[in-house]
Amino acid sequence: MRYVTKTLKTTYWRPGTDYKKIVVEFANTHAKENDVIVLSEKAISTSLGRLIDENGITPSLLAKFLANFWMRKIWGNFLVVIARINRANIERMRNYPLKDGAAHKQTVLIYFGLFYALKNFSEGGIDVSNLPYKYACLPIKKPELIAKKISSFIVKKTGKRVIVIISDSDKTFSFKNIHFSSRPTSIKGIYNIGPFAYLLGRFFQMRPRSTPIAISCKRIDAEEALRISAISNKARKSGAGRTAWDAANRFGVKITDVSWDMLGSLVHRPVVIVRKLPKLSKA
Repeated sequence: MRYVTKTLKTTYWRPGTDYKKIVVEFANTHAKENDVIVLSEKAISTSLGRLIDENGITPSLLAKFLANFWMRKIWGNFLVVIARINRANIERMRNYPLKDGAAHKQTVLIYFGLFYALKNFSEGGIDVSNLPYKYACLPIKKPELIAKKISSFIVKKTGKRVIVIISDSDKTFSFKNIHFSSRPTSIKGIYNIGPFAYLLGRFFQMRPRSTPIAISCKRIDAEEALRISAISNKARKSGAGRTAWDAANRFGVKITDVSWDMLGSLVHRPVVIVRKLPKLSKA
């Protein structure tokens, strides 16, 4: 299957951004009938204000245990081997921030519980990369409903019937036609097994692809949704960096000192149009 992409280049979507208006204008100019429009879940969540300031979170003893012993000792010395994590990220696990890390783990415990808090990052879809200060971004509520509303809004304003996918850069791992995610998704055929997806997927070197969270219609199956999400993620690139550490290194500041203005100085690509091309005819 062949695809082409068209990526929206825009400023950073802050809370209150009218993302539907931006998506409609982009679709009106560049989309065609039956195109797939892929949106970043975090960009939508941020514009909706689904942010938690972890500076105001008081960690419990369990959260402190997770930040200190679980992340630094268990992840930093044992699970990094199973997950085949590179040297730079091993050092990050072994030096996991105690105070801010405990506050983050407490956020995960509050919203998703202990099982998801055992993962080393993107726990349950909670994300801290490409965000300022000590903010964490919560996943979208009812993402399938939002995808359908965006698709309907585009049809109403432009007359173009498109398919909308909301995706997360956190990986789903595939073994043949079996797909495992480490976070909730509404896509039939993708099985959420929490932190085990990351550990098993990395250890057995399964195929990693960005996770589709929701689709506006049922014409696309799990495999095609994963394929399109992977294509869009590649086109979207990584903003300020793939992790909070990468963003901090880019700007030369501490992880919690990345600001709105720093993020706003970069080009962001929260929306990608993916178009399926006709099959080549055999000579």
